[in-house]
Amino acid sequence: MTQSSVEPRTTAEDAGTGSRPPAGRSWLDRYFHISHRGSTIPRELRGGVTTFMAMAYILLLNPLILSGKDIGGDVLSQKALITATAFAAALTTLLMGFVGKVPLALAAGLSVSGVVAGQVVPVMSWPQAMGMCVMYGAVICLLVVTGLREMIMNAIPLALKHAITMGIGMFVALIGLVKAGFVHASTGGGPVTLGPAGELAGWPVLIFCVTLLLIFMLQARKVPGAILIGIVIGTVIAVVLNAVGHISPKAWGSGPPELSGGAVSMPDFSLFGKVEFGGWGQVGAMTVGMIVFTLVLAGFFDAMATIIGVGTEAQLADSKGRMPGLSKALFIDGAGGVIGGVAGGSGQSVFVESATGVGEGARTGFASVITGLLFAACLFFTPITQIVPGEVAAAALVVIGAMMMQNARHVDWSDRAVAVPVFLTVVLMPFTYAITPGVAAGVISYVAIRTAQGKVREVGPFMWGLTVIFLVYYALHPIEAWLGVS
Repeated sequence: MTQSSVEPRTTAEDAGTGSRPPAGRSWLDRYFHISHRGSTIPRELRGGVTTFMAMAYILLLNPLILSGKDIGGDVLSQKALITATAFAAALTTLLMGFVGKVPLALAAGLSVSGVVAGQVVPVMSWPQAMGMCVMYGAVICLLVVTGLREMIMNAIPLALKHAITMGIGMFVALIGLVKAGFVHASTGGGPVTLGPAGELAGWPVLIFCVTLLLIFMLQARKVPGAILIGIVIGTVIAVVLNAVGHISPKAWGSGPPELSGGAVSMPDFSLFGKVEFGGWGQVGAMTVGMIVFTLVLAGFFDAMATIIGVGTEAQLADSKGRMPGLSKALFIDGAGGVIGGVAGGSGQSVFVESATGVGEGARTGFASVITGLLFAACLFFTPITQIVPGEVAAAALVVIGAMMMQNARHVDWSDRAVAVPVFLTVVLMPFTYAITPGVAAGVISYVAIRTAQGKVREVGPFMWGLTVIFLVYYALHPIEAWLGVS
């Protein structure tokens, strides 16, 4: 998307209230256009802190999703993952504040991290996986610069966009259920089962259930920062039960909720800069291409809607969705993939929780600067975040998944050409524990049904191109086997 196509014909200095600048403004006011946008420095401070409180849970959830072993058997350090998550969130949010000058905060996108954990790391080393993040971020930046991002957004049917969001939500929720020990691989007749033997057992799983219900209750009461409050209360309960009940350390999936050493420590940048491009011979070029494509999809769809939605709430966007610095904001969002890959914490994306800060009065990038500085401060408090047990953090993943399912209200379930592709997209992502199969099934079925209805022209060349790509990708192996080609 080009600059001229998205920005109104007002200058950045005139954006906001449209009034003349008051005399004697501070340099801070002049740089961020605080007065012009009808805000004040105290409002921006309050908005920045509120946004941080609403999305601080990512410091716990992202390491939880990414924890485990890569294909080489190397166990990723929890402290290093927290450092990478905090550093990347701080840097990208500060860039959004100083360059984009809009009240938007970024952090590791759970949808992107879900793809990295579920599809990339099992077949690649961690440096190669981070190389994939750098590549997808560069692709999105290129799409923004060339204006193709808007064209692609318009080419994909709205129902499939909602389906992709819902499917990723189901996938993230399943990750949370598995991480909590609520769902296990079955040793009996079915593929999965409740608990390790068809029943829930152990205090940690009970704490997960209590935390999950508590967050849902807080959200029902519309309590600001419900996720973070639920995590804090769940952690306190876990700490007390662990101390009183002497729960075995082995019962906790990510270790017991205890503070080892002091509350302050130096950041662990051991994952920083570990990026590799190449060495994918065991995977194949087609698979690499599909991984990058999947990551682009995972980080692609929500960003533009989130940026426009929050911008509109902040009264920065006009009736056509144009707002000052939109192209800059989209570019920084794409650059978040590169920054997250280099930092070792997965790709970054704009968070819809930025709307909480806007609700507190934030209108400028100064609020994002405050949020970014708070993320930077967290680099030195890693031991405190490590107290949170994985079971408590996993409850928030299920909540996020439930929130992403809200897009179901926008789907016309009476139209089979819409309902079938949406259904296949949503169910196949969690059932196959991967994003790409769901997207592929949705695209192929949509094109097939529209063709059967005699509505070929409604499909569009881009959707036809995606269909061919997916058919080649998934049919390649059986065709090779049929032909006897190794």
